[in-house]
Amino acid sequence: MPYIVIGGGLAGAECAWFLSRAGLPATLFEMRPERRTPAHETDLLAELVCSNSFRSDEPTAAAVGLLKEEMSALGSLVMEAARATAVPAGKALAVDRTLFAARVTEAVARNPLITLERREIPSLDDPALAGAEAVAVCAGPLASDSLSASLREAVGGKELYFYDAIAPIVDAASIDMEHAFWGSRWRPEDDDYLNCPLTKEEYEALVAAMLAAEKVPCRDFEKAVHFEGCLPVEEMAERGPMTLAFGPLKPVGLTDTRPGHEGRRPFAVIQLRAENRERTAFNLVGFQTKLKYPEQDRVFRMIPALRNAEFLRFGSIHRNTFVNAPAVLSEELELVARPGVFLGGQITGVEGYLESAACGLWLGMVLAARHLGVELPRPPRECALGALLSHLRPDAEDYDPKRGFQPSNVNFGLMPAFEGRVPKKKRKEAYAERARTAFAAWLQRLPRLDAPGAG
Repeated sequence: MPYIVIGGGLAGAECAWFLSRAGLPATLFEMRPERRTPAHETDLLAELVCSNSFRSDEPTAAAVGLLKEEMSALGSLVMEAARATAVPAGKALAVDRTLFAARVTEAVARNPLITLERREIPSLDDPALAGAEAVAVCAGPLASDSLSASLREAVGGKELYFYDAIAPIVDAASIDMEHAFWGSRWRPEDDDYLNCPLTKEEYEALVAAMLAAEKVPCRDFEKAVHFEGCLPVEEMAERGPMTLAFGPLKPVGLTDTRPGHEGRRPFAVIQLRAENRERTAFNLVGFQTKLKYPEQDRVFRMIPALRNAEFLRFGSIHRNTFVNAPAVLSEELELVARPGVFLGGQITGVEGYLESAACGLWLGMVLAARHLGVELPRPPRECALGALLSHLRPDAEDYDPKRGFQPSNVNFGLMPAFEGRVPKKKRKEAYAERARTAFAAWLQRLPRLDAPGAG
């Protein structure tokens, strides 16, 4: 019987892809277009619904840079597609999101071992799952209400959730270039970002307008809990008048190059990042929002460079669903209360595009190893993948049920601290060097999971 993967996002695509590499047939269920979500706009697999950025591409600067290296070494479909559809973004890896999703969709569709079924699986007891070797639920944060309810029943408790907000996108031709300049925060010579400077007065007026604007209300039975790494811009503004100026609007590393303003550092800066290779559309970096659409149109036009902006997509907000992983999942990401059902991706409590894909990739490896009857050593916590998995299944001494469980991006803080003192300036570099050494040693211990001739 085939393996079943529920959800055609980043994690589901990675999981099904690795199973096929191991010579195992997989049926991938994706509910779009039969059922839509509040955030998706297309029927493509692996659609990026928030930013088009996979964040830092520098292994010595951020743990997610290391994770990219590790995923590539493991044959990640997502990383191959991301590299092939990359757009300039300074030290970050950003993609043309349409080309990226299309490339993943095409790869899955032409794979003879993957059957793509376009219909909803509303329950873990759906007849379509009967007889499967294993069921991998990679439905992501936007799992349907019925599937979420079925999952909640399976784990025997109330689901956890938080809100994830999406940043607006504007038409490049509508940007007032007299009030913008090109430049990368840490590489002044690059032109990967379009910067929209604000004076002190313009900044204060923008913050005041955000605070006064109408927001999309939460449903009565839901509590608004936001992931700290993706707060709505207006919620950050509520934390203090200078919060944004020291956050996503910080001017550090940016010098104005406009005629008459050369050499000046603006009071605050909104950065725009290209959505595609042609640079016909830009998203507002760090401007995820839950303001109502008319309010976004009014408030964000207060940014001088965007006073005539044509919004191709307004920001929006949606519920993200995840489980209490340390309590309900085994080390192999299997539901303790429902043997044979595994979870992968953001629904487990990892946060971020790459983290979700990495979790799905790992789940594919777990299922392949089970089928082959070989032991799959867990990646060491010193490397990025191991650190991420350790967040989901921490050691007993590191897990305090009273503190609760919250989603997390991969970061150096998830890795073991150094025993000796490491200078602050050298710490990230030291983490990266140790991670690479640990990951390389782990790779040497991995059993062969690919089927002969698999690529």
